[in-house]
Amino acid sequence: MLADYLQRREKLIAEDRALRIDHVRANYSAAEIKADKVVRSIRAKEAVSVWGVDHENIPHPYPGMEFLNAKEIIVKTDLFSKIVSKMPKGGLLHLHQNASVEARTVLDLALGHPAIHIRVPGPLDAASLETVLPKIQPIPVEQYPAADAIGITDLLYTGGWVPINKARELFDPALGGPAGFDKWVLSAFVINPSDAFKTYNTPMKIWLKFGSTFAVTDPIIRFVPIQKEYLRMCIRSSIDDGISYIEIRTSFFNKYILAEDAKTKLELRELLLIFREVINEVKAEMKAKGREDDFAGLKIIYNTLRIISVEELEAELDRCSRFKQEFPDLIAGKSASRFCVSRSSIRTSHSFFMLVKLWAMGLQQDMNLYDAILLGTKRIGHGFSLAKHPKLMQICREKKIAIEVCPISNEVLRLTSSMPMHPLPIIMNQGIPVVLSSDDPAMFNSMGLSFDFFQVLVASEVTGLLTLGQMARDSITYSMLDERSKRKAMDAWERRWTKFIDEVAAMSP
Repeated sequence: MLADYLQRREKLIAEDRALRIDHVRANYSAAEIKADKVVRSIRAKEAVSVWGVDHENIPHPYPGMEFLNAKEIIVKTDLFSKIVSKMPKGGLLHLHQNASVEARTVLDLALGHPAIHIRVPGPLDAASLETVLPKIQPIPVEQYPAADAIGITDLLYTGGWVPINKARELFDPALGGPAGFDKWVLSAFVINPSDAFKTYNTPMKIWLKFGSTFAVTDPIIRFVPIQKEYLRMCIRSSIDDGISYIEIRTSFFNKYILAEDAKTKLELRELLLIFREVINEVKAEMKAKGREDDFAGLKIIYNTLRIISVEELEAELDRCSRFKQEFPDLIAGKSASRFCVSRSSIRTSHSFFMLVKLWAMGLQQDMNLYDAILLGTKRIGHGFSLAKHPKLMQICREKKIAIEVCPISNEVLRLTSSMPMHPLPIIMNQGIPVVLSSDDPAMFNSMGLSFDFFQVLVASEVTGLLTLGQMARDSITYSMLDERSKRKAMDAWERRWTKFIDEVAAMSP
């Protein structure tokens, strides 16, 4: 009786999981199966030895807990440092350019250029430090203040521009001096645990904080000398994390970037030329190092905001089309971010709404899912509400519409409280292709893809290394690379995956 029950139980579980992406591929190698077992064993041990013990200043630790509190634990685990961080991750298909480089690096870039200045409404003190956001941007040389300009914490300061290096140097020692300056500025660049769980502890509040970070950093980035180095660092850091291909959402909402003189407004065509230049530089670097397989390239998803009118949207589509004709190697498609666009305004946009970003939490926002599918989308960004719609899940499975899931972003921005509560397993169990992405990692201090992969791996005992591997494969399959480039990228990824699997399989479980 018991043996019969256990047999029927095993059969039911297998049938229930039959559609999962890690079950569709049946021809796993012996090394892959062994490596998967090693990972599951390490995860089970660390669930007790790491997540089952108390940690100072970190309440209620558990696998898949809120990332901002968990990060300092995550980086110390063997599962992260020896396995997930070393894994070849394929493509990063959902990444916003203006949040793609670590905050500390952005500050260092600003400190390294003489044109970058800072100002605040009046002298900073201990009280205003908590609420005042700095304005940081390049200014033309003729607007530079006198050499004896005072700092922004000086009682005589009246709100004018100060060279950012000087402001740092003169920052009041009572407020921490240069280190205190760095801490204050970086707090405006990112979402910290105190932001997420105290100051901005509701969905509406956290979105206000999220938006404010872009307002501070964008003027720094949209400056040609910094833009070039910023892009180089984005690509190089991605490669270092095992990412071999990137599709980056670049904002074309503002119609210019600043030239090196900090006053000439260059057309956005110049931005695309910068992309082409930097991409070719990095490819040459990788080839010279014998690592040509490690970088398959980068494409741009033309991004604007959904607050624009019908007429403005049609103009954006025309501009995107012209750029696509001139830069076919760069432009992958078009998306609209953050705000709802009416269905009437996308009536002429079938060719370009290949990628629709959805921050759906229910109610009206869910309508975007219907529109995306009817317009023939190939991928859906976030798709957080998809799990509420069985018919739409069926269509996504049948039409192989991939979902760009951004786990840490969804959690920090209050769509879910933790990874165990995320709807990702529902989508996976329906056989819908999933690609993991990082969205705005600079804001969450979650650079690359390793942290997102880790959170997904530890949040479910069903998910294993084979699951992560299939997601990485799908990130290439559902990319906007042409078929020849896809085959080349996939072959390169498979070579790296085989080497990685052999190393994991040789580890002690």
